[in-house]
Amino acid sequence: MHLATSRSIARRSTTIALLLTTLCLALLSPVAAQTTKRIPPIPRVLPPPGIQLQPEVRERLEIKLADLRQRYAKVNQHPERADVDALLKSVEFAIEIGEFYNEKEVAKAEEILELASLRLASLVKKLVPWQRQTGLVVRGFHSAIDGSPQPYGLVIPEKHDFTKPVPLYVWLHGRGDKATDLHFVHERMTKTGQISPPGAIVLHAFGRQCVGFKSAGEIDVLEAIAAVEQRYSIDPSRIVMMGFSMGGAGAWHLGAHYADKFVAVAPGAGFAETARYVKLTPQNYPPKYEQLLWGAYDVPGYVRNLFNTTTIAYSGELDKQIQAARVMEEAFTAEGKMLTHLIGPGVEHKYEPKTLEKLLAQIGEVVAQGKSEFPSRISLQTRTLRYSRLYWVEATGLARHWEDSRIDAELDKDTVVLTTKNIRELAIYDPVVSLLRKVNIDGTELSLAAASKPGAPLVLRQSEQGWEIAGSSIDTTTLRKFPKLQGPIDDAFMGPFLVVTPTGKSQNPRFQAWVDFELAHLRSRWKEVMRGTLPEKADREVTADDLKHHNLILFGDSDSNYAIERLSPRLPIKSVGGQWTWGDQTYDGDQFVPAYIFPSPLRGDAPRYVVLNSGLTFREAHDKTNSQQNPKLPDWAILDLEQTPSAISAGKVVEAGFFGEQWERLPAVE
Repeated sequence: MHLATSRSIARRSTTIALLLTTLCLALLSPVAAQTTKRIPPIPRVLPPPGIQLQPEVRERLEIKLADLRQRYAKVNQHPERADVDALLKSVEFAIEIGEFYNEKEVAKAEEILELASLRLASLVKKLVPWQRQTGLVVRGFHSAIDGSPQPYGLVIPEKHDFTKPVPLYVWLHGRGDKATDLHFVHERMTKTGQISPPGAIVLHAFGRQCVGFKSAGEIDVLEAIAAVEQRYSIDPSRIVMMGFSMGGAGAWHLGAHYADKFVAVAPGAGFAETARYVKLTPQNYPPKYEQLLWGAYDVPGYVRNLFNTTTIAYSGELDKQIQAARVMEEAFTAEGKMLTHLIGPGVEHKYEPKTLEKLLAQIGEVVAQGKSEFPSRISLQTRTLRYSRLYWVEATGLARHWEDSRIDAELDKDTVVLTTKNIRELAIYDPVVSLLRKVNIDGTELSLAAASKPGAPLVLRQSEQGWEIAGSSIDTTTLRKFPKLQGPIDDAFMGPFLVVTPTGKSQNPRFQAWVDFELAHLRSRWKEVMRGTLPEKADREVTADDLKHHNLILFGDSDSNYAIERLSPRLPIKSVGGQWTWGDQTYDGDQFVPAYIFPSPLRGDAPRYVVLNSGLTFREAHDKTNSQQNPKLPDWAILDLEQTPSAISAGKVVEAGFFGEQWERLPAVE
């Protein structure tokens, strides 16, 4: 027998022996058997699958895109490059994800690519002719969250004077499951929309398509406004927030959360809260922690903020979504105020033309007056430090998160009178600080010995002795919750973030399979629902600059992810020897997964998070109604992998809760 033949037989014998050993172990070990089970894919809801393009059509579009991307590379440092990048992305995503819903829509892609080609030709010559274009203009910006190009549309009056500051009307669109980038961009190229007030620019915000203008969609609206203010002469005292249906819901929550940005807020239909809108009763409420998290977006808990602006609601007389305005009427009445509510007679889910004229006329009167940039009276209401500031007053510390928290402030010459609820610390900013000589807070009078430093805030803090002056800077170095560093898990995805992927393998096979699935799920979900490419890096490629400028989303354990191994000693739940330990508790690393958000130990002075083993916590089952696209997990949770990832959750939640105001562990919320 030849030596080569004998070696071949030996190798086959060894392979057979290994296979038999593996089979025996699998039969003896239920856990090992389970690890071989494939986690089934989760059917997507948004956007719905489109048609399959003919191969020659797809090839034609891809060839055009490849050529345009090559040309784009030559101008990818131009300050207005997003005006092209957003167009190209709209077609790229439509092809990749399958967002053509009939053959005629291919023409939309071709029109968009032709516009991109014309703009590239101009950028090469360092020209931006659409900067002074009137009528319908599609533009874009690069998101600070994930770097993705996001589109927005403008309606600019004919004969517009580009040197004169004008009002800006921000319009939020209704729900459109199929209205992805491609369709939004084409509509903004061809249709004016429902409003075009004379002498004003109208901004049509995309808001990541269909997330109710929440999460990254909320930040996108603010970034779109900022992009328009940077490129056009806009009067900041005359910005209006409007929207209808899903856009009405967005107008409610953006108007209430950022009331100092808008001279008027005009929601049409939509929803204003969660439980009553989806007809939940106490018997079928979700867990208590999820109910508390409704406080992030439920507008009745922010109603007093709307007292700082003019709010005019609209509903069709026969529209079921009149419910939103009725809920807000109750909230206004409970605070001794009355909501202006215009009702279109005889119509269902649409504007009645004459009532819309009346609405725009009333808004026009408010816009003509403008708003004060520094009002002497402010009402601030919140349940989280994510929404902490209005004008010159900011809540910088709460006694307890997710409870009703208020600051009412009134300036009288050199004295400010403050009344608070559930506030542990607050700051007063210029130009008010430079005027102050006395502060009266909750009945305690404090005198200022000297004027504050120019531009510095006046910080007031509650101690055991009562309110006191704490200085002229907000402490961001102590481990505590402060604005933009307060959780819950989903909060990390509202700022610049980076997903850090493992290059190694966990010693726990079921956990490793879960990590692989959840990473792929987050990757596709961010693209499909959040309309961007997930920013990610392998664990050993992360730089000091990445640590400084991003929230880190870490997947894996100390065996598999180098970043987790390095950071684990400084994080609350530690990964050691294939297990998770939290204080004196130990969790089997192949059955349980900890998911949490925590201040980054490498953040410096900037508010930066570390998130472990979690993406966005609302999932496909919650996409069926935008009212349910809310945070589903609090600051921390323990998941049991006996339940495979689904459209509802990434695993069975066996414990979940919030960290305290000093990021200490609190008992799980039942």
